[in-house]
Formats: sequence, C-alpha cells, structure tokens
Amino acid sequence: MGIKPRSPREAIQPEPAPAPPPRSRHVRNPIVILINMIIFFAFMGVVAFGAALYFGKQAFEAAGPLKTDETVIIASGAGLSGIIDRLAAKNVINDDWIDQLVFNLGVRFYKNATNLKAGEYAFTAGVSMHDVMTDLVEGNAVTHAVTIPEGWSTAQVLERLKENKVLTGEITDVPEEGALLPETYTFTRGTTRPELLNQMKKAQTKLLAEIWDRRADGLPVKTPEELVILASIVEKETAKADERPRVAGVFVNRLNRNMRLESDPTILYGLYGGEAWLKDRSAIKQSEKTADNKYNTYQIAGLPPGPIGNPGRASMEAVANPSRTNELFFVADGNGGHVFSETYEQHQANVAKWRKVEREKRKREQEAAEQPAAEQPAAEQPTQAN
Repeated sequence: MGIKPRSPREAIQPEPAPAPPPRSRHVRNPIVILINMIIFFAFMGVVAFGAALYFGKQAFEAAGPLKTDETVIIASGAGLSGIIDRLAAKNVINDDWIDQLVFNLGVRFYKNATNLKAGEYAFTAGVSMHDVMTDLVEGNAVTHAVTIPEGWSTAQVLERLKENKVLTGEITDVPEEGALLPETYTFTRGTTRPELLNQMKKAQTKLLAEIWDRRADGLPVKTPEELVILASIVEKETAKADERPRVAGVFVNRLNRNMRLESDPTILYGLYGGEAWLKDRSAIKQSEKTADNKYNTYQIAGLPPGPIGNPGRASMEAVANPSRTNELFFVADGNGGHVFSETYEQHQANVAKWRKVEREKRKREQEAAEQPAAEQPAAEQPTQAN
C-alpha cells in the first residue's frame, strides 16, 4: 500500500526502490565459480578454434607465393618436415613459420602426413597449399619417356637405359634376348633401370600370352618362345608394317616344307651378337655366309637357337597370323620394300632386277661424287641428318 503524500511536492517524489533479494548461497559456492570459468574458457576456446580453422582453411586454399612455374624434386623418405623445407626453399610456400605451420596442420587435418609421395613435381605460379598437397598425395609427378624401337637387341636397350640421366641404379641382371617389349615407356624421376626393365619384361610376357592364344592353326612354331624367335627374324627383314604378315608367311611356308630360312640378319647376329645392329652393313659377305655360326639359317635347318632381337607387337602378330600364300622367296625391290615370288625361277628374275637397280644406284652415286661440288644442283647437295 502506497504512502499518502502530505504535500504536492511530496506527491511527485518517487517511492524508494525495494531492497535486492539476498544473494544465493550457491552463487558464492567456489565449485559453481569454477564451473562458470570452465564454461567461459571452453566457449572462448571453441570460438578461437573456429576462427583459427576458418582463417587457416582460407590460407591453405589461397594462392601461394610462387611467381613462376617451378619444378621441385621430393626425395624418397624426406618426411613431412623435409618436404615443407623443400617447398619453402623453392618458394612454393612462404618461408615463414606461420605458412609452414598452416601447411603442416593442413596436411595432418586431411590425414595425409604419411601419404605424400616422392618424385619430381611441376608446380604452376600461384599454386595453393591445398593443390600442392593434392599433387603430392596423388603422385602427379612429372613423367619422362624412353622409346625402345622394334627389333632392337637387348644390348641396345641396355645402352639406351644407361644413357638416360633421369633413371637411376645399375643393371646387374641382363634379360635374355627377346624378353623385352619394344615400346615407349613413361616413368617418374626416381625410377631405377632394373624397375623399368622389369616393366618391359612383364609387358612382353603379357602380350605374348595374348598373341599365342590367338594364333592360327597349323603353324610350325610349337611354343611361344619359338614364335618370338621367328618374329625377331621377320622384324629384321622388313621395316614396312604391311609386309610383315607376308614375310612371316614366306618363312612359315619354308619351315613347313623343311626349307632353310636363309635370312641374312641371322648371320650377323650369330657373328656379332647384340652389337650386330650397331654396324653399318650394306651386304653380307660370302665368307660370312659360310662361317661357323649356330644362328646362320643358310647352314642350319629350322629356327636358330634364340631370338636375334626384341620383336614388336606387329611382328609377333604377323607370325601368329601370317599371310596365306604359296610364296617362298622375297628380295628387296630397291625402294624400301620387297618383291615376293612362289618359284625359284621367279625369284632369280627378281634378284636380277634388284641387282640392276643397285648397279644403277651405285653408278649415280659415283657420278655425283665425281662431279665438282660447285656444279651440283642445289637439291642434290648433301645434308646433315639431325
């Protein structure tokens, strides 16, 4: 009930406020105070963590400091700290503790600390730390290539691998002739020569099994190894893809009739081994045809004891499915191809034509050599091959 004023002045005076309620005993309790502090600091920690996560994610996905494209080699076994040092040295990430910490924590946040792969990586200007991590995890390393031409001997293959400066490691186990598949192989920095050789052997084994399963009936080759031997001879007899089945057909016909193969390349391989194809030879000497040589198919019946090189897919396919003809002979036509015949008489006539073409060719070459250089037409001036 209100107080009755005794005067107009007193009537406009505010009534005194009621006293505050007494403070609760629980508020003053130390345990309550401690819990309140814990809740407060936990809340502040969540806020701080959220802010750090947000700004860290922004920094992790933002464009990096790299100004121009850069290649970085990550060594095997470098570890996360070693990788960070290498990236900072190449300016892919900033060389300060904050960015390095962001990259470290970002990689760990995505659980990729042990998934980063060694190799040679090409990073584009402005690449983000997130993209750097992705490349290292997926192994998107720079690839190199080495091409092994069809028909090369194992000795030639080994020499090419030894000359390659990106490959590492020494070759101690030399593959057998014919065990490698000529092909273009891609690899990353850090690949060893033995690893690449093993890849070539596996590719050859797989392909040979597939071709052997698709072979025609009635072939005179009884094993996959014999198919490789004959394919290596076909490979050396012609470089024209459309002639390989026909050349293979000639050899198959000769084997079925117990005729000797009489292939010149087998003579050279028997005399010089894998080095035979490094020699500049235009013709086989008569003395070489009669020399003691277990690969000489002018002397031995059937196939030689092993391949004379590493045949490619096309030559193996040609032997597995040769042309069905009655042809038994072929000779060069002087234009990079061959002329085929069924009888020895036809073959002799073709040989005579080829010899005539060769004589005319040598005559032209001799006349060109004797002609003063100043008098030679510009189109006939010799050029240097690259």
